[in-house]
Amino acid sequence: MIIRQMQERDISQVIEIEQAAYVFPWTLQNIKDCLNHDIYTVLVLEIEKKVMGYGILSIAADEAELLNLCIHPKWQACGYGHRLLTHLLQYAQNKNVHRIFLEVRISNTAAITLYDKTGFKEVGKRKAYYQNGTHFREDALILAFQA
Repeated sequence: MIIRQMQERDISQVIEIEQAAYVFPWTLQNIKDCLNHDIYTVLVLEIEKKVMGYGILSIAADEAELLNLCIHPKWQACGYGHRLLTHLLQYAQNKNVHRIFLEVRISNTAAITLYDKTGFKEVGKRKAYYQNGTHFREDALILAFQA
C-alpha cells in the first residue's frame, strides 16, 4: 500500500470510487479542478497499482479543510480510511496547519466514528447542508481537529 499525490492518470479510478460510494458524487470537473489548483492537496491510496481511495485537503494559512475522504465501498472497514486520514493529518501538520475542519453527513456513522477515533471534535452543525433526495436535505456535523 502506498499513499501518493494524485496524478491525471488516476482521475478515472477516482471518479469510479466517487460514483460507487455516493448517491450524489462529485463531478469529473470537481475532481479535475482540485487536481489542477495549488490550494488543494489530492492524495490517493493505492494497492498493487489500483487506486482504492483518495482524500482532498485544502490549506489556507494555518487552517485546512478536509473536503473529501473516500475509500471504495468494497474496501471500506479495512483500515484504509484511517491510514489515509492519518497521512493527510500528518501532511497538514508538516505544513504548519493548526486546525483542520470537515463536514460530514449526520447519517454517516462510520465516518463519524473514524473521525472521532482520530481526534476530531464536533464544533457545530449545518442545517440542510447535504442533498439527500429530491425533496430532502440532510444536516452536516462540523468537526475540527486541533493539530
